[in-house]
Amino acid sequence: MSTEPDLLALLAPLEAAVAQLADTWHPDDPAFQADLLRQTMTSLSYACFAYFHADAEHPDWAPLWNPVYTLQPNPDDIYLQSPIRGDLTYRVAGNRGTCRILSFTTQRALSGTVDEMPRPNGHNEADDSDLGLVPGEDFEVIFSARRPDGYTGKWAPIDPEARGMIVRYRSYDWLNEVDPILSIECLDPVPPKPRLSPAEIIHRIGEMSRFPARKTRLYYPMQNGVKDRVGYNVFEPVRMPGALAKQVYWPACFQLDPDEALIIETALPDIRPYWNIQLNDPLFNAVEYVYRLSSTNGHYARPSSDGRLRAVIALTDPGVPNWLDPAGYTEGGIYGRWYDCDSAPVPTISRVKLTALRDHLPPDTPVVTPEQRAEELRLRVRACQRRRRW
Repeated sequence: MSTEPDLLALLAPLEAAVAQLADTWHPDDPAFQADLLRQTMTSLSYACFAYFHADAEHPDWAPLWNPVYTLQPNPDDIYLQSPIRGDLTYRVAGNRGTCRILSFTTQRALSGTVDEMPRPNGHNEADDSDLGLVPGEDFEVIFSARRPDGYTGKWAPIDPEARGMIVRYRSYDWLNEVDPILSIECLDPVPPKPRLSPAEIIHRIGEMSRFPARKTRLYYPMQNGVKDRVGYNVFEPVRMPGALAKQVYWPACFQLDPDEALIIETALPDIRPYWNIQLNDPLFNAVEYVYRLSSTNGHYARPSSDGRLRAVIALTDPGVPNWLDPAGYTEGGIYGRWYDCDSAPVPTISRVKLTALRDHLPPDTPVVTPEQRAEELRLRVRACQRRRRW
């Protein structure tokens, strides 16, 4: 009698992710059905890193959301993750680089690895300003539940029940800022990294197959909830438990017809170390952001002459600054972020005919020519490809 493992049986929990189609905006739409299948496979591909790349005693950085676009991600951020354990001590060392913000988050569970996230999530955060990390300089930080006796160097606390660390390299000027170079090591005596047993491999494959459904169950309600509470084209600012404490998010769900444009307008905080805005699809994935101008930030955006930001969502190039290209989607999500700003203005959205767009913008709004737009996109592609996303 054969004892060979049944791979199809191990992957059966993937069907639970497909069943989440019922929670999408248009379950009967073939495009939504296909997008869900794609999302399931991209989440599964990331799960391989989550379950097989490293362990808490032998930590190593693995890509988080960037290669697969799930759970947005923020196009300005390069995300890394490593398993850790709250009863162990870790050293993160390397060069700070010159990116806008370098931040570390440790938490009890990484999203998608458990059926229900712990509440409270037991997370700790620290960024480069908290830790006194100087752009361009080498550094090392000890992470542990308590400061080691006699240690006077840079230290950050982790929850005693911590199971994962997330790092964000947040860039403003993609082309010219330099991302950090980091290592992570466990300082406690640990045995050599073992060969996995057959039972452990089978277990981890089973966890991989549960990962996509766990992700969608956690994150569909975030974007769906905005639509259910305030409808389309209305922002609902929020500070998120378990997310960056210094950050105010301003999500919305957008909707427009092909012959329309959406004008996002907002005041800008006086003190604004970082802000951005991006577009997501209806399943809470980032839309293409390497070859599409689907996001902007405080470095690239061009405020109007009155100091206000005006960005325009349209399916085709409207020939104005701050075009946000939805990459073919007529509805989806918007995510903005005010990070460590002195205020958190709430933007508005106006829905207008594309042919009448300039009637709703300041008279001195510049014209962006096709040649200028092509150059803007060319530099974006070059800059994004030079950042290490995996």
